[in-house]
Amino acid sequence: MLRFRSGPLGVPLFFIAAAASGQARGMNMPNGQNKRLITETGVAARVAAIAEPVIADLGFRLVRVKVSSQNGCTVQIMAEREDGTMAVADCEAVSRALSPVFDLEDPVERAYYLEVSSPGIDRPLVRAQDFERWSGHEAKIEMAVPVAGRKRFRGVIREVEGEAVRLELPDVKEGDERLARLPLADLAEARLVLTDELVRESLRRGSAPQPASDETGAADDTGPAPKWKPRVKQRDKHL
Repeated sequence: MLRFRSGPLGVPLFFIAAAASGQARGMNMPNGQNKRLITETGVAARVAAIAEPVIADLGFRLVRVKVSSQNGCTVQIMAEREDGTMAVADCEAVSRALSPVFDLEDPVERAYYLEVSSPGIDRPLVRAQDFERWSGHEAKIEMAVPVAGRKRFRGVIREVEGEAVRLELPDVKEGDERLARLPLADLAEARLVLTDELVRESLRRGSAPQPASDETGAADDTGPAPKWKPRVKQRDKHL
């Protein structure tokens, strides 16, 4: 997973920006198969509502927003291009576009770190198109509504059929149906399972993050997720 964290630690940042019109900011919003099936609640939902049109206008798609207690409070924006790729420079561009908008809209009522990342190899599956793109690979799925008395499933994605995804299950008893039909509207969480085959396919498609290099060009052996010191959104105590 690629990550971009901008700005020096502990430095308050101030922005002046003009608000975009609703028509301009919404002109690239997804619909149909590009619409996210799994969405956020609470603070993360407020962040997503602000971030999605900004990201769309840059030519990217929002994958997920997560607000955690890491480092006090971290707002993670996961995004990608239409083809599933996301380079370090793309993360930087999204971060720079979102920072002033978040300063204006102020969706998080406390100081926070803003982190923009790619979906990674074992990525979340949030659109019908994601299941189609990664058909033949293993996934873990949790349902909001039980199917055949269970909520958790793990198996190979076979196809998207109408309003459901068909998952081939390895853990069924002899004589039972191996293909589970899971309604897309009832998904709670879904993501790919990291396997050697998935890594090879991600590298072939160019959607796998590459190891970072330092200024000398040497590969960084700490892992494939280069990090920068995070930008901190400070609350102005004088307001």
